[in-house]
Amino acid sequence: MTRGQLRIYLGAAPGVGKTFTALEEAHRRAERGTDVVIGFVETHGRPQTAALIKDLETTPRRTLAYRDTEFEEFDVDAVLARAPRIALVDELAHSNIPGSRNDKRWQDIDELLDAGIDVISTVNIQHLESLNDVVAAITGVPQRETVPDEVVRRADQIELADITPEALRRRMVHGNVYPPEKIDAALANYFRVGNLTALREIALLWLADKVEDQLEKYRAAEDIKATWESRERVVVALSGGAEGDTLVRRAARIAARSGGADLKAVYIASGDGLTSARHARNLARQQGLVEDLGGSYHQVVGDSIPETLLEFARGANATQLVLGASRRGRFAQVLSRGVGVTTTAKSGPIDVHLVTHEKVASARRVRAGRGLIGSGRRWTGITLALLGIPALVTALVPLREDLSLTTMILIVLTAVMGLTLTGGMWPALLAALTGFFLLNFFFTVPYYTFKMTDQEHIVSLVIFVALAIGGASVVNLSAARARLAARASAEAQTLATLAGNVLRSHHRVSDLLEQLRVTFSLDSVTLLERVEPGAGPTERHDAKSWRALACAGAPCQSPGVAENDIPINDDLALALRGHTLEAPDRRIAQAFAMHAAAALEQERLERQAEAVQRLTDTDKLRTALLAAVSHDLRTPLASARVSVSSLKSTGDLFTADERDELLEAAEASLARLSGLVDNLLDMSRLQAGVLGASPVPIALDEAVPPALDELGEAAADVAVRVSADLPEVMADPGLLQRILVNVIGNALRFSPEGRAPQVGASAHRELVQLRISDHGPGVPEEDQELMFTPFQRLGDRDNTTGVGLGLALSRGLAEAMGGSLVPEATPGGGLTMVLTLPQRPAPADRVERESVEGGDE
Repeated sequence: MTRGQLRIYLGAAPGVGKTFTALEEAHRRAERGTDVVIGFVETHGRPQTAALIKDLETTPRRTLAYRDTEFEEFDVDAVLARAPRIALVDELAHSNIPGSRNDKRWQDIDELLDAGIDVISTVNIQHLESLNDVVAAITGVPQRETVPDEVVRRADQIELADITPEALRRRMVHGNVYPPEKIDAALANYFRVGNLTALREIALLWLADKVEDQLEKYRAAEDIKATWESRERVVVALSGGAEGDTLVRRAARIAARSGGADLKAVYIASGDGLTSARHARNLARQQGLVEDLGGSYHQVVGDSIPETLLEFARGANATQLVLGASRRGRFAQVLSRGVGVTTTAKSGPIDVHLVTHEKVASARRVRAGRGLIGSGRRWTGITLALLGIPALVTALVPLREDLSLTTMILIVLTAVMGLTLTGGMWPALLAALTGFFLLNFFFTVPYYTFKMTDQEHIVSLVIFVALAIGGASVVNLSAARARLAARASAEAQTLATLAGNVLRSHHRVSDLLEQLRVTFSLDSVTLLERVEPGAGPTERHDAKSWRALACAGAPCQSPGVAENDIPINDDLALALRGHTLEAPDRRIAQAFAMHAAAALEQERLERQAEAVQRLTDTDKLRTALLAAVSHDLRTPLASARVSVSSLKSTGDLFTADERDELLEAAEASLARLSGLVDNLLDMSRLQAGVLGASPVPIALDEAVPPALDELGEAAADVAVRVSADLPEVMADPGLLQRILVNVIGNALRFSPEGRAPQVGASAHRELVQLRISDHGPGVPEEDQELMFTPFQRLGDRDNTTGVGLGLALSRGLAEAMGGSLVPEATPGGGLTMVLTLPQRPAPADRVERESVEGGDE
């Protein structure tokens, strides 16, 4: 059965119109006669979205009970039984209620795809697993529902439901996203213009990477090797010299001027395979520089630097190549064109930049070719054997009467050994045979014929050929051993470099696969895991028996070319798509396969450790809560019970004053109990990220007195020095009063008798600071941040003054309003809490902002 196709509408934030656009697509398909049903759509109370559902067939939902509450979930079996051509299933990252067949909705969708049903779904960028922490750092709201990136990348089509941040905020103001009571809190928190702009950029960049994957998949399928300049990619070649710093910075500037192009640095490990200590230090420094500039560093092995460099550049689909100008002298450049000229001549559509530097034509030539015999050197040896040996023998003819045949043989034999070092075995053999016939022709009697009458001459020439062949064999074997040693050394350097890159990375497995793909110019590298325990060897390349855990390049859907697969263990394999690797390269790939398995295991252990840590933190919080509230909630509750019980059972025995006193005690206890419960509820809302604030202009000189009134007689002596000329601040009145009551109450509790706290305020730039100072014992600097830990009292004098939530809650409320709460030492002893809040925008700024936001959508 043919697997169904998945189409996903991707959004940067809630309300951009993913579901609405998906429903419009479903209507278009239905109008063309396609069998379309709605499996699950969540309208979130939006009437425009609900209106699009009415004309489409909707499958029934499944009702599940969980913790005495009933929930409606997507019914996979209902859609499978209906077997439509297309099913619309909203919210790809949704977590199913416990008791469902699958934990995640994307797993439900996989079942539909396996049954041959096409699926249309939606997801927000913040729900992608790899971006979850990034989005949480930007918005301050962690997403508990996530979907693996690979699930979304496997989609056949991904379409961005895009809208500008300003338009989305206007859509919210019009009530098209959230109900009215949630609009102000949403606009002030998650839906700030900066947050929405950052999320939109993340979504566009992620989608651009997906499009690039599709392009690479097409190029691989069509076997297109030519460079397509769809996106600028700059490769800078490093030689290990000090000039590499200049090249890297120049390449980074070229990449920046190209609109943020990808930057890759590459070092070709070749020649004798050894890197001097000086070059190793240079490369380590340059690698750090590349990574600091946002690029990636690579090290590959190759016998020919120009060919290997161009192969790497084409594999990376590079559009520009940055090289350093030749460091050799003019005479050396006459004898050989050099890497730069050769690379430029063979670069094709890749632009080559030859960058001058202070080492141009001034450094000693690096003899990188020793021990490596390529086709160029072999042809040079053959040329010398055919032309040089005859020229040498011809030059010796005038000395025929002065030198013996033995001397001539030794001279030619020396030349043959030199040719062996230059061109290898076959040029040496050709030189030996050429020398044999020429020595016979010119130096044995009768001259200028190939006849030999002297038996001694015959023996001498035969020994010459034998020595030449034997010497050439020894030299050639030494060169071969040198090549093997050089290759092993270069491979070790490459392995160490790439392993170091991976260890420094936050995404070890995916980065390792990308490094391996680029190093060997492969189309894709996929890490596969067996999903059917006990699958036999014949099922090794059955797509149903293996699933892709991570992938670099494209295509990634299939295990890859069979002869290129690298088994790791019984459950893991590395599938390489592209050209077949040679045996030495497979050894490196095998080593990296083991690294990939270790990195995968480490990532899984880290995720398990994080999950355990979250459970541990939750358990600690629960334990602390129980310990804290066991007394603080029980005491006022017991006091209120006693007062009420006394009035109920023996009410006639009390006077009116005594009854009033009992009622006041009960009222005070219940008020205290209500305050504790409010603090606990607000703290839980803050930790869940659902406590909203509705900032309005407030004058601080008007906000402080109500807080003092709530504190009662204890705050009568508090010195308030808040000028009425201060600018108004943007704050939520209720939340601001909660902060002031908590902080001033805390200052009163620790102030010594006769020295009441002070409240002052001042304006600084676009901020207003309110300072609550006491002259109590103070808090050591190293313990100041501990005050803001929930249920932490830092050695309070008693355990009857709260559950330790006041300061933690106050800081959270301040941050919810865009402000901050930080401690300082009071001059002369004590503690000062500094509450910072944003000023009310100036009228001109407000008018300008309203004119910008008042445009049409």
